[in-house]
Amino acid sequence: MAKDFHFPTSKKALIIFTRNPELGKCKTRLAATIGDESALEIYKYLLQHTAKLSEKVKADKYVFYSESIKREDVWNATIFNKKLQQGNDLGERMENAFTELFELGYEKVIIIGSDLLDLSSDDVNEAFDFLNENDTVIGPAKDGGYYLLGMKNMHSKVFKNKEWGTSTVLENTLSDLKDSTISMLKELNDIDTFEDMKHYEQLKKFYKNI
Repeated sequence: MAKDFHFPTSKKALIIFTRNPELGKCKTRLAATIGDESALEIYKYLLQHTAKLSEKVKADKYVFYSESIKREDVWNATIFNKKLQQGNDLGERMENAFTELFELGYEKVIIIGSDLLDLSSDDVNEAFDFLNENDTVIGPAKDGGYYLLGMKNMHSKVFKNKEWGTSTVLENTLSDLKDSTISMLKELNDIDTFEDMKHYEQLKKFYKNI
């Protein structure tokens, strides 16, 4: 366990949840339209974008892998602490990640995914600033979920009783936080299906015209 302990260098921590980029195992809804190989290449591109923006965030950074930790990959080990997601569903895995970092002594913890081409480092830094005045911060996604969640204290309720991946997640999360002060970021588009990504010119090189 000692080798996995990271002494905080900041009061702020950024969690990045990522899937291991393996053929046929990531972006499956997108792959249904453009094929496994194209979906994998697009996901790798999204990972590079997320890594680049995260490097500029003023916080300690933790990448939580879905399957196995990779020492040599897009996540520079001198910048990103690497951990493994633990839990039976997305909610449980996020709850465990937040709990672990709060127990390390962080006062502000934010989680993002790795499938947003529209997300910038400024958005994440702004979210940390919002936590100066509010208990929680949420970045709403166009599909009814959220692309960012941040808090200063543990709110375990938001991780339970959710139909993850559906349009009800944001609404139910906000209901769970009705007794907290919340900052809302701008709505962004996360990429799960072909409809989500077909307007991005920079992604068209990864798939044939459809």
